[in-house]
Amino acid sequence: MTAVIVDGLCKNYGPVRALDAVSFTVAEGEVFALLGPNGAGKTTAVEILEGHRDRDGGTVSVLGFDPATGGRAYRERIGIVLQEAGFEEEFTVAELVRLYAGFYPHPRRPDEVIEQVGLADKKDARVRTLSGGQRRRLDLALGLVGRPDLLFLDEPTTGFDPSARHRAWELVEGLRALGTTILLTTHYMDEAQHLADRVAVLRAGRLVAVGAPDTLGGSTRGSTLSFHLPEDATLADLPVLTGAIEPRGAVVALRTTEPARDMHALTGWALERGSELTSLTLSRPGLEEVYLDLVEEAGERSDDPRPTPEAALGPATGRDPAAEDEPAHGRRS
Repeated sequence: MTAVIVDGLCKNYGPVRALDAVSFTVAEGEVFALLGPNGAGKTTAVEILEGHRDRDGGTVSVLGFDPATGGRAYRERIGIVLQEAGFEEEFTVAELVRLYAGFYPHPRRPDEVIEQVGLADKKDARVRTLSGGQRRRLDLALGLVGRPDLLFLDEPTTGFDPSARHRAWELVEGLRALGTTILLTTHYMDEAQHLADRVAVLRAGRLVAVGAPDTLGGSTRGSTLSFHLPEDATLADLPVLTGAIEPRGAVVALRTTEPARDMHALTGWALERGSELTSLTLSRPGLEEVYLDLVEEAGERSDDPRPTPEAALGPATGRDPAAEDEPAHGRRS
């Protein structure tokens, strides 16, 4: 079944089109990553899906609800881990997690969640004493304690050390195994590569590509054959190949969309000469390389004048953020 359906989603901030007819779906139990440079529209899209911003066009369905009108019944089924969130500083970790658990009808056991995020030794510590990384773990605990069917993760491992980061990855993988749907935003391409079943790339409010991390961008991006040129050969001696040759010092790299054909031509040529192609490797571009290519092709510039949603409008609109019937971790600070 489909957990999220986004069709023709549009959002304007004055003259700026933050989202321009964006469409995608997320299957139940899938980890789906939204990628894009700053100002691409990721935060706006996620806030609309969470029910924190109104849309100007298109339709959105999340767990069968329109987030703009889903109310408490909708918010009880989602969890939100913000990139930055405010905490009640004088509570202990255990007190705060228990408090948030009380907002949901079928919460997970607070002690279990605290253990999962690696804060068992800090459960009696006051929030004001926690480090930045420990606060991020607490934020993750608050997003999980309601036993959400859909979890929004906004840059979840920012500020984590490598050990904590991999532990968070294991936690996400465990949630996927339990059938939790996860919508992730991240600037870490290795994180998206490791966790996401599919990724979507946004650029200047438009959807550039959607697909599995290993196949994003399609077959036209090709593969790379690399090898050391035999000492008794020059580039001019190479056979006719379909790809583009890129000399890289002592190594020759061949970007090709027909790797089998070019591999056959190269190895046949070497055998006829009685030569060896040492260090012969075949590789596909990684997610980071494909992502950068997609953004560059779409014309992204680092001096994009697009304002952030907060700069354009101030606080999120479309509902009362202090509504008393709302699970606390569904609020944006």
